[in-house]
Amino acid sequence: METLIIEAPAKVNLTLDVKYKREDGYHELESVMHQINLIDRITIREGPKGTINLRSNHPALPNDQGNLAYKAAHLLLTEYGHGEGVDISIEKNIPLGAGLAGGSTDAAAVLWGMDQIFGYKLELAVLMKAATKLGSDISFCLLGRHYWPDADQACPGLPGATAIARGRGEVLEEMPNRYLPWILLVKPDYQVSTARVYQGLRLDEIRQRPDTPAFLAAWQDCDMMNIAKNLVNVLESVSIGIYPEIASIKADMIKYGALNALMSGSGPTVFGIFGEEKAADQARKRFLEHYKEVFLVSSYGRGEKSAGTKIATG
Repeated sequence: METLIIEAPAKVNLTLDVKYKREDGYHELESVMHQINLIDRITIREGPKGTINLRSNHPALPNDQGNLAYKAAHLLLTEYGHGEGVDISIEKNIPLGAGLAGGSTDAAAVLWGMDQIFGYKLELAVLMKAATKLGSDISFCLLGRHYWPDADQACPGLPGATAIARGRGEVLEEMPNRYLPWILLVKPDYQVSTARVYQGLRLDEIRQRPDTPAFLAAWQDCDMMNIAKNLVNVLESVSIGIYPEIASIKADMIKYGALNALMSGSGPTVFGIFGEEKAADQARKRFLEHYKEVFLVSSYGRGEKSAGTKIATG
């Protein structure tokens, strides 16, 4: 029996704009998304026929249809399976409800991993289309995953993904690989309801929107100062109104030496981009005096390691 262990990286939104509310009730987005090396590890192996067995090391994480990873497994088995069963174990390191795509990246890992284990040999575009049935960020999370048609091919190193996400987040335009070496994350001890944030969004009251062309120019030039300068998330206008602490964390992040700081997604996690390791580590220590979930990370992957490790277990 074969076992596949997959790294599932979190993401941050380097920019996030909401253009308008669509006729289908969703919001039209434009966001630069970037994977970071805060990772969950997903172990996938064949299970008893017709079953989905999911477990994790996090007591608050559901092990049934309440978990996107479970839904991803159910979707593949229903649409492409032939009576197979799957056993999934999640080592959860990404905070729950943090605006970091923790659930989405786990679901992407399950879609990719089950395709490998069971030999469905689905095109990446097919997996990404399936992902849109489950959630908006899952397609992006699939971009940073190793994919090849032959499940027996050795796993090459691959950088993480950066892309402009449009539509509901499923229309993706890949961007050049860039490496941000010191990203500090601070997550307060609560979760933010994404639905509540979007319900509270007043598009005509947004005072600052991302300058996407300026951000893309800075990204193209590897211009760290202007990348940081152009971090903007319009959802802060709602989330900070509900949780003013988010603004305080941003201010402290900059006070401690960040080039700039931003809330990721609908929050509540705040990340800061630092220009040097010493300042980032000192800021990490200061935030740890008040917060439990503080992480000093970098961009995910530089091609030096595999995101999927195959293990033959007999």
